[in-house]
Amino acid sequence: MMVKRKKLNDTLTLIFTPHFPYNAKRKRKKRHRVLLGIGGNVGDVLRRFEHLFVFFERSPLIDIVETAPILKNPPFGYLEQDDFLNTLILVETELSAQALLRYVLHAEKRFGRKRLFKDGPRTLDIDIIFYDTASVESERLTLPHPGWMQRPSVLIPLAMMKKAVV
Repeated sequence: MMVKRKKLNDTLTLIFTPHFPYNAKRKRKKRHRVLLGIGGNVGDVLRRFEHLFVFFERSPLIDIVETAPILKNPPFGYLEQDDFLNTLILVETELSAQALLRYVLHAEKRFGRKRLFKDGPRTLDIDIIFYDTASVESERLTLPHPGWMQRPSVLIPLAMMKKAVV
């Protein structure tokens, strides 16, 4: 797999792979536009991200519109773990926010996600950052994703996207 790296500073590096960044050539027509944040720091995360891209690309439930480069960045919360790789995937879907949450939780499990403890190491984490312009506060889902404005893992990839307008 072809991988390029660009060091931003001592702790942040951009990583470019075959599908990150990516821009769809054809126009999409699904009703809802959603920004997904993906991350991981256990195992071969770059390969897992590439496989997740193909999994989503083959799904009739979502259309990939655009992806950002991958950001290698230090963990927050629990610091005694490896750096994380994070990126964003802009998709369109007909699913409701709750149905999409169930779908991405299924995708996490399919890719080996185990929830050990809050902010702990993980193979794959998929967060819904934005769902259209919806504001949701429920036990299972808060939109927009809390704290996104304080996270370089969201802000830096987002700044590199063309179609993801906040």
